[in-house]
Amino acid sequence: MNITSKRNNVCAIIPFYNEAGFIKDILLRTFPYADLIIAVNDGSTDNFLSHFPLVDKVLLISIPQNNGKGYALSDGFKISLILGFKHTIALDADLQHPPELIPKFIDSLNSHDLIIGNRLKEIYKIPIHRIFSNLLTSLLLSIKLRTKIYDSQCGFRGFKNSALKFVLLERTGYEAVSEIIIKSVKNRLSIGFIDIPAVYHTEKSKIKSAKIIKEFVKLLFTPVQNFGINFNQNQN
Repeated sequence: MNITSKRNNVCAIIPFYNEAGFIKDILLRTFPYADLIIAVNDGSTDNFLSHFPLVDKVLLISIPQNNGKGYALSDGFKISLILGFKHTIALDADLQHPPELIPKFIDSLNSHDLIIGNRLKEIYKIPIHRIFSNLLTSLLLSIKLRTKIYDSQCGFRGFKNSALKFVLLERTGYEAVSEIIIKSVKNRLSIGFIDIPAVYHTEKSKIKSAKIIKEFVKLLFTPVQNFGINFNQNQN
């Protein structure tokens, strides 16, 4: 695939770990809404390749071992910037984030630098333990940053690439979703929220709650000024 010949407007980043049951559907459903899809395999040990569709516009990046969501997102973000895309969309591989909403994210990026999905309009569909953790982390980040954050843990996000370079990740795990928000506020980026459906499956979550809580607490007590810009600001 000659990536450089494509129209570089929208790049979709889909990190995944052992998502053989969903990978085909998420890629095919994302296909109409992105000029390039970067599927980042974060050390999967299942048979996802037997389900992986051989379609144009999909770039598969494989990481030898499972390093975490932040690590996988970081790889995708850097490629999107290097290839000169205008917008980047990040979404999960397990079909919790409907790719059909990507145009809505892109439209909202006309007035914001970062768009985050907000599932709280359908809070009744969210598992009880997730409601508590999401509301608490969103509240604590809102207090820390003095900015209203509605759904801090939602991974369905849209970025202007002119802003994305200021929020590249240093954290490798799930706490990276909070790091992005902190760096956005630090760099005075405009953050918007759009309502998305709350979709949860019956499969056991891969999220390790104890580790996430520990890393989030560390983020929370790290002064905002200590969050560096992990990129050359002069790059176009």
